[in-house]
Amino acid sequence: MLINRQDGVILDVRDKKEFDSGHIVDAIHIPAAKVAGRISELSKYKSSPVIVVCKIGQHSADTCKTLVEQGFEHVVRMRGGMAEWRAQNLPVTQKS
Repeated sequence: MLINRQDGVILDVRDKKEFDSGHIVDAIHIPAAKVAGRISELSKYKSSPVIVVCKIGQHSADTCKTLVEQGFEHVVRMRGGMAEWRAQNLPVTQKS
């Protein structure tokens, strides 16, 4: 609902190999270890909902904390990560 009704932005923090194997359409890819150094790339989304996605929902918490500390207003962690997204048969796209 955050994506469809509130123009939410997906931030995928998995590594490149995992991202390339399948990700949510229009997701922004920045590996978790690099988010702090690339925060300026996300600054235009400070007042938009930002949904942070990792593999199973455990590693995204640190990224959420970083974003909140940097002044992002609406940051949420996708519970269950991409594993849950796939389990729900929701659409993914792959890099070719």
